[in-house]
Amino acid sequence: MVEDIKKSAEQKMHKSLEALKTDLAKVRTGRAHAGLLDHVVVEYYGSMVAVNQVANVNLGDARTINVQPYEKNMIAKVEKAIRDSDLGLNPATNGDLIRVPMPMLTEERRRDLTKIVRTEGEGAKVAIRNVRRDANDALKKLVKDKAISEDDERRGQDEVQKMTDKAVAEVDKLLQQKEVDLMAV
Repeated sequence: MVEDIKKSAEQKMHKSLEALKTDLAKVRTGRAHAGLLDHVVVEYYGSMVAVNQVANVNLGDARTINVQPYEKNMIAKVEKAIRDSDLGLNPATNGDLIRVPMPMLTEERRRDLTKIVRTEGEGAKVAIRNVRRDANDALKKLVKDKAISEDDERRGQDEVQKMTDKAVAEVDKLLQQKEVDLMAV
């Protein structure tokens, strides 16, 4: 029973870390990467789909993303979706290829993005601590139901705390890496 609680807590903490990694990938640095457009959606025959499902997205060079829609009638829609996204990008169409140049980040914008990254990190830490609380509550319930001893509960809580500390340290490491990427000119 205690092992099930620990395993469940560990899986949930891992999911929180993966969600943070996904969110951090959306925050752009000065370099181009194809994953930047993953959350941009475009209307495709009445339904909203990701750009990478209606177009080939790859890097032209270190500062340019090339987007080549599979169908010619999607060029204008994809270009508009990229322009209207919250990324601050200005795509340019060249025949059947859309070029998305990465503008240089100003110092002020870098600081704003750093604040956003820290906020994302705090959200991940809160999620991890909530998992810890839920696991500890489940352990207390097992003691109350006399399914495990208080010693087992204490050991289980200690192990859950170690998992929490490890996950929070991983969040801090990810944030530090992203801040270094953002502040690099």
